[in-house]
Amino acid sequence: MSPPDTISLDELAAKHLADPEVKAAYDAMANEFGVAKALIAARSAAKLSQKDVAERMRTSQSAIARMESGRQSVSTGSIQKYATAVGRPITIEIRPLPSVAQARAAS
Repeated sequence: MSPPDTISLDELAAKHLADPEVKAAYDAMANEFGVAKALIAARSAAKLSQKDVAERMRTSQSAIARMESGRQSVSTGSIQKYATAVGRPITIEIRPLPSVAQARAAS
């Protein structure tokens, strides 16, 4: 059991995302966070460390950490190099925004 003065990551996220300004900023970066999540999942599935991927890409571990942070856009070229480094193909999918899909379903 956690000490009373600690908070879980999920609780912290829920607390901050309740603020409309924070939620709007978070939602604006949804694509970056999605890319970051996919990169981390691919690296984890390949059982590689950030250092391993960096060596394969001939870059630094800190560059990989920045790519995986979700705080910046990552170019498609960098994503392709990362995918090659972790031995995974990339697939790009363009889907309708949820509000567009919902509006079409409602009509």
